[in-house]
Amino acid sequence: MEDGTLCQWSVFRSLLAIVQWWSFNVTVIIINKWIFQKLDFKFPLSISCVHFITSSVGAYMVIKVLKLKPLIVVDPEDRWKRIFPMSFVFCVNIVLGNVSLRYIPVSFMQTIKSFTPATTVILQWLVWRKYFDWRIWASLVPIVGGILLTSITELSFNMFGFCAALFGCLATSTKTILAESLLHGYKFDSINTVYYMAPFATLILGVPAMLLEGNGVMEWFQTHPSPWPALIIIFTSGVLAFCLNFSIFYVIHSTTAVTFNVAGNLKVAVAVLISWMIFKNPISGLNAVGCGITLVGCTFYGYVRHMLAQQPPGTPRTPRTPRNRMEQLLPLVNNNDKLDDKV
Repeated sequence: MEDGTLCQWSVFRSLLAIVQWWSFNVTVIIINKWIFQKLDFKFPLSISCVHFITSSVGAYMVIKVLKLKPLIVVDPEDRWKRIFPMSFVFCVNIVLGNVSLRYIPVSFMQTIKSFTPATTVILQWLVWRKYFDWRIWASLVPIVGGILLTSITELSFNMFGFCAALFGCLATSTKTILAESLLHGYKFDSINTVYYMAPFATLILGVPAMLLEGNGVMEWFQTHPSPWPALIIIFTSGVLAFCLNFSIFYVIHSTTAVTFNVAGNLKVAVAVLISWMIFKNPISGLNAVGCGITLVGCTFYGYVRHMLAQQPPGTPRTPRTPRNRMEQLLPLVNNNDKLDDKV
């Protein structure tokens, strides 16, 4: 009886973690698109700065004031040598995501973001000459095919937004790969990641945002019919962005890797459906099929990765051993790297 109760509580806890993660993730995406499209606040760098500032304050409150998470101490020298380069890539990743959201529909942007597993594998293969099991390559075929079909049939295609989303995938992959070597020895969770990286990202992006968008933001504030309620919505998006990081931490510790992978792909489908219901962006039948193929491919990729990870020690997973120490420092991203992405 007691075991059954514990099992039921575990299932309930996992479902609760997934639902709150979906809620924060989808809400952040929808509210950012609403800011760009409905509030006519077309300044992705400024939106990113708001997210970084609120996330910096939120992480400080959680770790230093409320003490809900212990601080992972980082050597001061490592903050500049290791954390700062990661923060730069982290900043570029978030900015490109917001830029793409400014120009293309949520459905298209989310589908392109699903290309990240492919860019991670291809980048490691091209740059670091790392070889992977053939099943990894086979699992990428539906992802690439689905992305191509979705891109060709997208009715609201914008080349600038498409390129921003695609380079955002490369930035995400680069950040994940670099984390293996630059953050080696530190076991960061999503909250400590934000605590260290968000302030650096604010410093990196603050000046470009003021130079490129400062005049536009002032003009928008003067001409918008109700700027203060709009600013509240913009600030709320930053608060929700930080809450998303907290929810990622919670869901990772409440679910298995396979559950997280499946839930992540279903989350994309939920975001696409809700965004279509709100913004009414046209989606053709083939476009929906391409999105579905991509999500199935991502699920299959996660399954293959999980199966390979379950092989007993000593079982060869690649055709050969790494050629040099750099390859040993940069393995294929494991399931703990899903802390990703998002301020």
